[in-house]
Amino acid sequence: MKRIALINHGCAKNLIDSELILGKLAQEGYEVTLDDTKADIVIVNTCSFIHDAEKESVASIFDMIKLGKKVIIAGCLPQKYKKELQELIPEAVAFVGTSDFTKISDIIKNLEKDNKSDYEVSENPEYNYPETIERRQITVGASSYIKIADGCDFNCGYCIIPKLRGKYKSRKIENILKEAQDLVNKGVNEIVLIAQDTTSYGKDLYGKPQLIELLKRLNEIENLSWIRIMYTYPSLITEELLKTIASLDKVVKYIDIPLQHVSKNQLELMNRPVIDYKLMIEKIRKIIPSCAIRTTFITGYPNETEEDFEQLCEFVKTMKLDRVGVFEFSREKNTKADKLKPQIVAKIKHSRRKKLMEIQQDVSKEINKKLIGKKIDCIIETIGSDGIITARTYKDAPEVDGLIYIKTDKDLTPGDIVNVEVTGAAEYDLEGKF
Repeated sequence: MKRIALINHGCAKNLIDSELILGKLAQEGYEVTLDDTKADIVIVNTCSFIHDAEKESVASIFDMIKLGKKVIIAGCLPQKYKKELQELIPEAVAFVGTSDFTKISDIIKNLEKDNKSDYEVSENPEYNYPETIERRQITVGASSYIKIADGCDFNCGYCIIPKLRGKYKSRKIENILKEAQDLVNKGVNEIVLIAQDTTSYGKDLYGKPQLIELLKRLNEIENLSWIRIMYTYPSLITEELLKTIASLDKVVKYIDIPLQHVSKNQLELMNRPVIDYKLMIEKIRKIIPSCAIRTTFITGYPNETEEDFEQLCEFVKTMKLDRVGVFEFSREKNTKADKLKPQIVAKIKHSRRKKLMEIQQDVSKEINKKLIGKKIDCIIETIGSDGIITARTYKDAPEVDGLIYIKTDKDLTPGDIVNVEVTGAAEYDLEGKF
C-alpha cells in the first residue's frame, strides 16, 4: 500500500481539515507519514487567502512534482481556480475542493487501480464537518484547535472566503463537547475555538447564535483549564457575551476581533460594520478589565486616503491594543475590492503597513514593560534541554502572539498553568521566573 504525506498551508481552520484528511486515511488503513521525501503520494492542502499564501502553496506543489511524487492538490486553490488549475498544473494526479476532502481516500484507491487523474471540486461548496472522522493531529501539545463552524454569510469587500467555503455551517453543540472531552482525555489543557466567525456560531442550527451556551457547556468540562475564542465579528460582540466571558473561569480573558480599519470611508467600502470601535473597546475593558484584545488591520485598501490612514494610526496609538497584526491589501478577482478605483500602489501599501507596525511595536513594548514585576497566568508549551521553558500568557494565542521564556528549576510539564513573575520585556516576548 502507498505511503501518503500531507503538506498543510494556511490558517488553523485549514490545519483541522488536514488533520481530518489524515484521520480519514488512517481509518482506511493507509500508511501516513509527515516526511514527504518518504511518501509515494503527497497531498498539498492549499491556501488562497492572499497572493503570498498562494505562492507558498504553489511552491510546495512544484517541489513535490520535481521529486517525482504523485501530487494531490486540495483546498482553496482548486476551489478558487477550478478547471484553470488542472490546465496550469497537469502533472498533479488529483484536484480536491474545500468541501470535498473526505473523498481523498476514494481518489487514492482509484489511483492505485487505474492511475488516472481525478477531479473533485464542487461548483458550490457546502462545508459539512465529518463527525465520524477522528482528527489525526499534526501538532500535539498543551493546546488544540476546535473548529465550531465553517463558511461565511458576510460579504466583506476584500474577501473570497464565502466563495471558497460556502454558507455558514455550524456543528452541533454535542459534537463539539465530545471532541473537547476527547482532547482533554488526551492531555490537552487549552482549547481554541475557531471558525470564519465564531460569534455567529449556531445561528443556522438553532435559529440564533449560541456561542454563549457553548461556552457555558465547555466550561463544565473537568480537567480543562483554558477556553480561548478567536475570530469574533465586531457587531456581534454583545454585552451578554462579554459578561459571559467575564463570568466563566475557564474562558480566558482574551478577545480576537478583526477590525480591518476604523475609517468610516474604508469600512463602508469594505462592507464592514461602521461602528465606533473606540466605544466598543472601552466597553470590553469596562466589563472585562483584564481582557487582552487582539485585532488585525488592512493597509492600502482601494481609496484609502492619507486621512483614512492617519485616523487608523491615531487609533492604534491611543487605544493601546494588546496584539495587532497588519496585512497589506491583496487584490482578489471576483471581489468588490477588485473593481474599486483607485487601487493603491504596492509601495504605499507596504510603507503604511511598516509605519503601523512600528507604532504597534512601541505600544506593545510599553504594555509589556508595565508587566515587569507582576505575576501572570501562563501555559507551559515546551521545556528545553537548556532548562529554558517556553510558555504563553493568557494574553497570547498559539502561533500568532508572543511567548514568555521562563527560568526555573521546578519540575513542570507542557500544559501546566502556572503563575509567573515577569522579569523582562521586549516588543512582543517576555521573560519570567517561577
